[in-house]
Amino acid sequence: MELAAINQSLVKEFIFLSFPTRHDLQILFFLALLLTYLLTLTGNVVILSLIWTSQSLHTPMYFFLSNLSFLDILFTTVIAPKMLSNFLAEKKTISLYGCFAQIYLYFFLGTVEFILLAVMSFDRYVAICHPLRYTVIMNGRVCLLMVLGCWVGAFLSVFCPAVFIFSLPYCRQAINHFFCDISPLLEVACVDTHFIELLDFFMSSLVVLSSLILTVVSYTYIISTILKIPSGKGRQKAFSTCASHITVVTIAYGSSIFMYYLS
Repeated sequence: MELAAINQSLVKEFIFLSFPTRHDLQILFFLALLLTYLLTLTGNVVILSLIWTSQSLHTPMYFFLSNLSFLDILFTTVIAPKMLSNFLAEKKTISLYGCFAQIYLYFFLGTVEFILLAVMSFDRYVAICHPLRYTVIMNGRVCLLMVLGCWVGAFLSVFCPAVFIFSLPYCRQAINHFFCDISPLLEVACVDTHFIELLDFFMSSLVVLSSLILTVVSYTYIISTILKIPSGKGRQKAFSTCASHITVVTIAYGSSIFMYYLS
């Protein structure tokens, strides 16, 4: 049975089925995605430029923010350019190895982002709950090691499921999606993928839940400390340093949980 399935694995490229069939809609979606992509690139490049050219912004908080902006550029570039070209192409395809590269980079960079958001919440915890020791605890070496840990941790968590996914034989070309995602890709495999689905669910849940728990615990201490500040102006200033991070965390975790756990 397995040998027969492997012999059937002659797929060299995949065809995406979720693109609109009407030409005018394809152009409309192309323009909307292009505008969004360009705005994303421009915004993040501006953030990076401001942080690295302004000496006053060379602090741990902005160091992590610059890494987050850099991640955002890479993350969107993994998906958007291929989607844009497919909107204009008559045949919406991607090569087998191009699909593997896209799916690995998509989840690898997404995992780095989740871990980095947890690290940023810890940075805010130290800044607000231990302000006098902040520069000692969050020194340059510690910040660099934390960012390196984000990349290494993401690589290790994504590597094992990726090896299994890339070794599967595939019998069908049609993928019911806009890009290479795990679930649509496993649906066109020739063999049973139940074990890989469980492994992927376990590893992704481990990353998402552990980073979310660290973020929630950090902000529990942060809010508790802020509420003890006697000055209303002091409380407002402390909250303002966390507001943008809380917004990013809510969007990142909310969208991922909705897409991969509730859908």
